[in-house]
Amino acid sequence: MDSDCLGSRLQVRTVRGLFAGLASILVGLAVFEVTMQPRETERLELGLIFVLMAIAMGVMAVWLPRFSRSLHSIRWTFGILSIVSFVIVFIGVGAVAERMFLDEHDVTLLLVVLGFGIVSAVGFALLVSQPLTDDLAQLADAADGVARGNFENRVDLGRQDEVGRLADSIDEMVSRLGAAEHERALDNDSRQRFFAAVGHDLRTPLASLQAAIEALRDGVAPDPDRYLASMESEIGVLSSLIEDIYLLARLESGGFDLELTVIDLTELADEAIEVVRPLADRRGVALRLDSPRSVLVTGGSVAMGRVLRNLLDNAVRHSPDGAEVVVAVGENGSPSVFVTDQGPGFPSDFVDRAFDRFVTNDPARVRGGGGSGLGLAIAAGFVAALDGEIWAEPGPGGKVGIRLPA
Repeated sequence: MDSDCLGSRLQVRTVRGLFAGLASILVGLAVFEVTMQPRETERLELGLIFVLMAIAMGVMAVWLPRFSRSLHSIRWTFGILSIVSFVIVFIGVGAVAERMFLDEHDVTLLLVVLGFGIVSAVGFALLVSQPLTDDLAQLADAADGVARGNFENRVDLGRQDEVGRLADSIDEMVSRLGAAEHERALDNDSRQRFFAAVGHDLRTPLASLQAAIEALRDGVAPDPDRYLASMESEIGVLSSLIEDIYLLARLESGGFDLELTVIDLTELADEAIEVVRPLADRRGVALRLDSPRSVLVTGGSVAMGRVLRNLLDNAVRHSPDGAEVVVAVGENGSPSVFVTDQGPGFPSDFVDRAFDRFVTNDPARVRGGGGSGLGLAIAAGFVAALDGEIWAEPGPGGKVGIRLPA
C-alpha cells in the first residue's frame, strides 16, 4: 500500500478519534451532571479528567494501529489494547481517588484491584484472540498452498464476521483459480496436440514433394507427368489444410461474418450429398436423404453447407465399404439435422473431444482415411456462430446431431 493511501487512512482515523473523544467527554459530563449534580469546581475538575482521558485515547487510537503492523501476532495487539485501555481507566480512577482524599489503605486496595483487572484483561484478550489467530493462520496456509499450486484446499471457517467473509472470498478465489488452472492445462494440451498434428499433417506432403523434386532434378523419375500430378495433389492437400486452419482461426476469434438469410435445410443437405457423392461412390457407400418436407431456418447458406459437407465427409470416411449414410432433416420443436453412418461410431471416452481441433479417433492419422481432424471442429465453429448446438453420440454407429434456433 503506498504512502498516500496510508496517510489518507491515518487522517480518517484521526478525525474519527477526535469525534469519538469529544462525544465521550460530552456523554460523561452529561451523566455526571444528571447523577451527581456537581458544584462548579467539581464540574471543571471532572471535565479536565475527561479531556486528559480522551487525549490519551486519541493518541492510542492513532498510534496503536500503526505500531501493531510491526508485531508478529495479532494477539500482541489485543494484549496491548487491553493494557492501554486499563491505563486510560487508571488515569481517570487515580485522579478521582486523589480528589477524594482516600487514605493509603484505600488507595492500595484500589491499585491492587486495578492491577488484577489489568492482568485478567490481558489474559482474557490473549485467550479470546487465540481462535482468531488460528483462523488467520489457516488463511495464511491456504494462501501459501495457492502459491504452491494447490487449488484443492478450502478454509471454510464457518464464521459470520469479516474474517469469515474473507475466508469465503479466499475459497471462491481458490475455486476460480483452480478452474482457470484446469482450463489452462487443457489449453496447453490442446496447443501441444495442435502443433503436433500440424507438424504431422504438413510433414507427409512436404516429404512427398521433396522426394518428387529430387527425382525430377536427378532425372530418375520414370514418368515425369505422373510425378508432377502427384506434386499438384500434395500442394492441394497443403492448401486445403492451411485454408482450414485459417478458417478455424477466424471462427474462434469471431472474425467470420455470416450473411443470415432464410435457408432450406433439406435443399442444403441434398446439395451436400451431391458434393460428397464421388467420395462415397469410390467407397461403395450409399447416401440417403430422409426429409419429408422443406425445413426453413434463418442462417448462413455457406456456413450450413460447409457444416453438412464436413459431417458427410467424416461419415463416409468412417463407414465400411458398401454401407449407408443417412442425413435426416426434421423439425421437432426446432430445426434439426442428424447424420448417421454404420461405422464403429464414437467411443464413449471420445465423444466430448470429437469437436476439438486436430482430434481424430485414428491413432495412426492415416491420410485419406482419418482426415486432419479439423472437419468436425470447423462444423462446430459454424454451428456455434449460428447460435446452434452440435453433439455426437457414442457408437456403435456414428451419429452427429445439430439443432438450430427456431
